[in-house]
Amino acid sequence: MKVRAGLAALSLITTVLVTAASPAQAAYIPKTPPLSTPWTSQVSLTNPLPEYPRPQLTRPDWQSLNGQWQFAGAANLNTPPTGQTLAETVLVPYPIESALSGIKRHENNMWYRRTFTVPAGWSGRRVQLNFGAVTYRASVWVNGVSIGSHSGGYDAFTFDITNALNGGTNEIIVGVYSPVDATGIPLGKQRLSPSGIFYTAASGIWQTVWLEPTNAARVTRLDTTPDLPAGQLDLVAQVSGSAQGVTAEVLSGGVVVGSATGAPGAHLRVNVPNAHLWTPDDPFLYDLRVTLTGTGGGDQVGGYFGMRSIGKSMVGGVLRPVLNGKFVYQLGTLDQGYWPDGIYTAPTDAALRFDLEQQKALGFNMVRKHIKVEPARWFYHADKLGLLVWQDMPAMKTGFTPSAADKTNFEVELHRIIDQLKGITSIVLWVPFNEGWGEYEPARIADLVKSWDPSRLVTNNSGSNCCGFDGGNGDTIDDHIYVGPGQPQLPTASRIAVLGEYGGLGLRVSGHEWSPGNGFGYEMLPDSASLTQRYVSITSQLRDLISTRGLSASVYTEPTDVENEVNGFHTYDRAVQKMNFAQVTAVNNSVKAAAQGTYLPVNQLVSLKVTTSCCTDRSLSVAANLGVTSVVNAASADALKKDSTFWVRAGLADANCVSLESRGAPGQYLRHSGYRIRRDVNDNSAGFKADATFCVRAGLAGGGSSLESYNFPGRYLRHIASEVYIANSSGANAWDNPTSFAADATWAGIPPWWRSGADLTLNVAQSFQVVTPGFTDRFLRHSASLGYTEVVNSGSTATLKADATFYVRRGLADPSCYSFESRNFPGHYLRHAAFRIHKDPSDGSTLFNNDATFCAQPGRYGSGNVTFESININGYRLRHYAAEAWIAAPGGPNASDNPTNYDADTSWKVVAPWAP
Repeated sequence: MKVRAGLAALSLITTVLVTAASPAQAAYIPKTPPLSTPWTSQVSLTNPLPEYPRPQLTRPDWQSLNGQWQFAGAANLNTPPTGQTLAETVLVPYPIESALSGIKRHENNMWYRRTFTVPAGWSGRRVQLNFGAVTYRASVWVNGVSIGSHSGGYDAFTFDITNALNGGTNEIIVGVYSPVDATGIPLGKQRLSPSGIFYTAASGIWQTVWLEPTNAARVTRLDTTPDLPAGQLDLVAQVSGSAQGVTAEVLSGGVVVGSATGAPGAHLRVNVPNAHLWTPDDPFLYDLRVTLTGTGGGDQVGGYFGMRSIGKSMVGGVLRPVLNGKFVYQLGTLDQGYWPDGIYTAPTDAALRFDLEQQKALGFNMVRKHIKVEPARWFYHADKLGLLVWQDMPAMKTGFTPSAADKTNFEVELHRIIDQLKGITSIVLWVPFNEGWGEYEPARIADLVKSWDPSRLVTNNSGSNCCGFDGGNGDTIDDHIYVGPGQPQLPTASRIAVLGEYGGLGLRVSGHEWSPGNGFGYEMLPDSASLTQRYVSITSQLRDLISTRGLSASVYTEPTDVENEVNGFHTYDRAVQKMNFAQVTAVNNSVKAAAQGTYLPVNQLVSLKVTTSCCTDRSLSVAANLGVTSVVNAASADALKKDSTFWVRAGLADANCVSLESRGAPGQYLRHSGYRIRRDVNDNSAGFKADATFCVRAGLAGGGSSLESYNFPGRYLRHIASEVYIANSSGANAWDNPTSFAADATWAGIPPWWRSGADLTLNVAQSFQVVTPGFTDRFLRHSASLGYTEVVNSGSTATLKADATFYVRRGLADPSCYSFESRNFPGHYLRHAAFRIHKDPSDGSTLFNNDATFCAQPGRYGSGNVTFESININGYRLRHYAAEAWIAAPGGPNASDNPTNYDADTSWKVVAPWAP
């Protein structure tokens, strides 16, 4: 079989399978999985996973050994069963615990056996036996001859079996030892007794096994590192044998665009002229052809690569990860790679690709491969689709201290995995430890990984805030916050801020559960609509964190349910979409847009901070009705904070753009007049509306937003000498000065300096009336230190009237918001605890101050009402429900989150106090 190797030819490669099951062995009988996927029935029982398994090192001739093998459990692996018929049949390459394997049980020790013949056309060449992965230790015999052993469940390995072959039918025996969590090996989430967040083991052969003929000298690995500044590919062809030379050719559309020659193992610099860069939006890949020359040479392999760089850089004063020199917010999922029918092994290649396609379609541009290493084709699909990859090292088991031997083994396997994956374009970050599982010396390990691969970023411990310990180095500060997103740590001068895990919102779907009724999530929701709303609510908070906390990446848990975890976008069988995918995609895209500077939240308050390096303590403001920049901070006067805060409205002249309404002077908008920015009353004329409309563009200097004039295209909102104009960089006016123009015309959207959109009178007593129809005779009150609503009228007791009266105070946590002190219990405030409203004495703690602070916004029902937003749990508002007072979000996990009447129940009329 002759097929041209290379990227474009992969889909044309087919396999030759020789089936040789002994008549005496038991027939293969697929077991019934707890759940079947759409691909379960598509698995070939004679030639499963027929695709060429290694897209990065292709050769035209090969033979799959996937299919039915003889199988037997064993007490030990001392003596291979040469020439013996084993009693059972297993379908390779599905792990033995899986239903697809036909075994569906665990064995610590096991034998695999089959026979094969070598195609006559391979005569005179060496024959390589390749394993994609075997868990955990594999020993191989061919025709009774010991070929070798390999330990490690996640990296590929190869044996040259030429000298053990005969001219006819050959026998192969593989003995596998898989102790799972009985020892200190890297194993990810596999457990002998799975429960909770740990899953079924995946023992034995779990990736494709295949033969291929090679010359005596052969390429064993292609290490590719793009060098964008030089316009070159740095290539190292790792070689076995005595080849004298290497020729490397880069192809685009089948045409050679660059070539270089050199020695095996040396760095070849291949020119890639006018390089077409790889990005998630444009995942362009070049083909690669490498040929060995000289004695023993002649080997030729195909591969591919993308021209891209990954690093970190200060962008708008914040350390960010940069792809090709530009900040790209990395919006990802925690992809664990489990299947109900195949456990570690996807039933088909289409299934393997499906998960990635779905994540890309939902607007994600990154995937964190969580403590598992996938087959090579998974990375090929990620490269083709344009998904950035964070690659975890499979962890050792939790709750134990690794021995010296365990540590040595861990580092050897980690090094092999990194070497194997060096040529993968999509991988941008290595994660050697997760949440402290089997963790040791994280600082040293992070440095070690960086020394092995300086071209990518490294996290020393993902989730160090919650469960491990921070080595203090590496390229990221990685927090895990469930449900989150919370307040992740700030970036430093050397480490970017990422949210390595958040979310975990759960929903059980009857008929699609691994263990019916037992599924769990970090927060359970009652239905798809509630789940969707909650996802949109928490994910929309990422937009603010990008600017307020310098957040650069986030990872949502997770793309699909996994065994008893029911927190996926899909059920575990991939049969049901658990959320409204259109809404998920929209909020995901808005997060990326916020990072690119092309998004400002309509009908929300924002402030716009200067990004020019000289003046980052200044914000866009108004003085004497003219646009200026002013130094604004927490200690600034109320009036200045309000004048530096704006409502983002749909553009008065074009709803696709925005207009900025003054918080300090409602009904007045920023507009330009004679190029100068002013704050004026909207007169509803077409001219005013055009002058007051600005279109949001990606920041001209990066890391923020630029606001282009709607009716003067090419002119941007720009500060110069503390004054604000619409300007360009080459006009005749003084404000068109090109010096620092891009930075001056780039603004960082930050949380508003004045967070309340509605005003209350401070230090006076008020009462809060329910506006929900049918209940308007009720008022907010406290009783036995809990919040309720109750009917209050002129005939009510003095105690009830006092309980329904509160002094409006400046917010304990933020003076632009409010706290509510009890009228008859001085020093006691309304606060939330476990979502319920309490009346408690202030203890002065930060937590209490946050829990007792609410930002007032215009009411969501009727006119003239207000709603009170929790300052520390975004999206939650003060709500009455069944006469009790809570903080609630529509569609959240609690009964009080019922979306029925939510807008009315969270709106309150501020009235004269019952007890003045």
